[in-house]
Amino acid sequence: MSLLKLFVPLFLALLALATPARSQTPPVIAAAADLKFALEEIALRFKAETGGDVRLGFGSSGNFARQLEQGAPFEMFLAADEAYVHRLADRGLTVDRGALYAIGRIVLIAPHSSPLNVDGELKDLKAALADGRIRRFAIANPEHAPYGRAAEQALTHAGLWEAVKPLLVLGENVSQAAQFATAGSAQGGIVAYSLALAPDVAKLGRFALIPAEWHRPLNQRMVLMKNATPAARAFYAYVQTRPAREVFIRYGFVLPGETS
Repeated sequence: MSLLKLFVPLFLALLALATPARSQTPPVIAAAADLKFALEEIALRFKAETGGDVRLGFGSSGNFARQLEQGAPFEMFLAADEAYVHRLADRGLTVDRGALYAIGRIVLIAPHSSPLNVDGELKDLKAALADGRIRRFAIANPEHAPYGRAAEQALTHAGLWEAVKPLLVLGENVSQAAQFATAGSAQGGIVAYSLALAPDVAKLGRFALIPAEWHRPLNQRMVLMKNATPAARAFYAYVQTRPAREVFIRYGFVLPGETS
């Protein structure tokens, strides 16, 4: 058994004994939008198993990083791109350089009413751009959303970026991009695999996994901020336990040290 598997349960138990967590205001956690369904489930399990509670906020990693640099009172940050965590650590705002908790994937998704046939290699998307079947296509804003950058890289790899760029509808984060891509006003989009697997999204359309080699790895890293309370530290430890990792796997994430 690894030292981590021995340490984490003990750490949680000691915190539960030493900390009056239930009487405190739950810590606010900033999390990348692709984590919405997975992290909500993990937080519910955390509360059921430990009695601890957290408040979750979801958005683009770039926007959260900027807010944290400006003093936002988040106690923990789960980014979709580890570069944002490293940037905060380099500026002395975090406890350490954090932990890699998951590796994300992207999918092509289209609503059931779309004329687009979804395939991971984007072959019909190329044809649809040429024959006019695509009028709107949704991705997250690449300027501050890691999943938007991955979508741009995949489209560039397929030779479609210049053709699709005039048709783009940009979501503030990947969760909003998924809403745009499945609402019917767009004919499709590229979003997080974790969102496409969620029942609330999956029922709205069809999707296909895009090869991981088509974009830079979505290495997702989390970190505690300098103001982290024991309650936030307990949640940080819980996210690294097997029950939490099993949730990540179910939502399509690749775990560090494992292959897809």
